[in-house]
Amino acid sequence: MIPAFCDWLSNTPVSMVIQNLFWVIPTVQTVHILAIATVMASVVMLDFRLLGVTGRSQSIPEVAHRFLPWVWGAVAVLLASGSLLIIGEPGRELLSEVFWAKMTLLACALTLTGIFQYALRNGGSFWERRRIVTRVAAVVSLLLWCSILAAGRWIAYMAHG
Repeated sequence: MIPAFCDWLSNTPVSMVIQNLFWVIPTVQTVHILAIATVMASVVMLDFRLLGVTGRSQSIPEVAHRFLPWVWGAVAVLLASGSLLIIGEPGRELLSEVFWAKMTLLACALTLTGIFQYALRNGGSFWERRRIVTRVAAVVSLLLWCSILAAGRWIAYMAHG
């Protein structure tokens, strides 16, 4: 079913434009990489604050207020640019087990980020009072995002289709 969908998608007019204009894929990949850098920088700053490594002069809600909009904005750009990359090369992405592992990790990371943000809205002191939970959440977040980054890079080196 997925191979048939990939064949269909790769023959759509939008996919054909993406495939045939030499500059589209590199441009979209550049935008995707810049959004990845934005997410990673924001997540690292936030998680390092949760771990108490940096930014101790600011409260966790202050740091979250500063960096979470960058995370969500960059995730929106990643969704758009990633969708274009999938449309342009559907077999490379949708037939890759690594791609699906990356998407699963991404769902976990976004869920954790959403839970973190929800807990902040319903009493920002939660993360200040529960240091063990806070540190575990930060380590899990860092591991998830680094794994997503590695999986995304790994897709290029895996056989597909």
